[in-house]
Order: sequence, then C-alpha cells, then structure tokens
Amino acid sequence: MLTLNLLGYHCPVPVHETRKALVGMEKGTTLEVIADDAETKHDIPLLLDRIGARLLSLVEDAGEITFIIEKQ
Repeated sequence: MLTLNLLGYHCPVPVHETRKALVGMEKGTTLEVIADDAETKHDIPLLLDRIGARLLSLVEDAGEITFIIEKQ
C-alpha cells in the first residue's frame, strides 16, 4: 500500500496529489491518504467518483483524516 502524507496542505493540493498517485497505480491496489484539511472529506470522495476509484474507509481522529482508496 502506498501512503501519501498530505498533512499541512490545503485544497487543491491533497486532491491533485491523490489523483496523480492513483493514475500511476495498478488496478486493485490501495492508497492511504492522510490529510488535515477538512475540505478533503468532501473533495476526495468527489474525485474518486469521477475517476472510478473506491473509498474503502474514511477515519477522522484528532483532526487527521485518513482515506483508504482502492484503484478500480
């Protein structure tokens, strides 16, 4: 699993970096994205709908948001 640590970055950077990582991944692989910009809770799921990736989980803890994404 590839991990993107995007703590401290504000949108659109987390969305752009997530898209860039997913483009280079093989189908069926997973990506962990860690962010702390609250906008990502809305923006990353929208991105995944557009590009056909699947959100496996979204966990928020102490202001950190962790997404587990599967490339479809």
